[in-house]
Amino acid sequence: MNIASFDDLLQAARSQPEPQRLLFVFANVELPDKPTAEQRAAFEAGRGGSLAPVMCVDKSPAELPDFATLVGESEQFGQSWALVFAAALSGHNGRAPADSDIDKALERMVASIKGGAIGSMIPFDRHGQVLMLNGG
Repeated sequence: MNIASFDDLLQAARSQPEPQRLLFVFANVELPDKPTAEQRAAFEAGRGGSLAPVMCVDKSPAELPDFATLVGESEQFGQSWALVFAAALSGHNGRAPADSDIDKALERMVASIKGGAIGSMIPFDRHGQVLMLNGG
């Protein structure tokens, strides 16, 4: 299934035979430490920058009717964010993933984002649309 929007992600997760947990890491885009003049100019023009994770959460597809709900819940924490990375974690034998597995997966996502290795996650803008980012 082609995931072009948050609704597509929800539909895909709900259609899986095993229980799913959706994993989300919210991030801001910041200037890198000691930016060059080119990096600063690109950042000010809305291109480039470093990804900085600010918070994360997991949800079952049943807990999340739409993207607006996720945005509303995120705003309760008072952290600004520019994009959210999503991934899914599948359960086994009809059981949802264990909390420890969820925590480890979220930690790996945060580390991957910090390292620029974002290829295995789906980035969404604040409107629930998939973003095309450069990253491995």
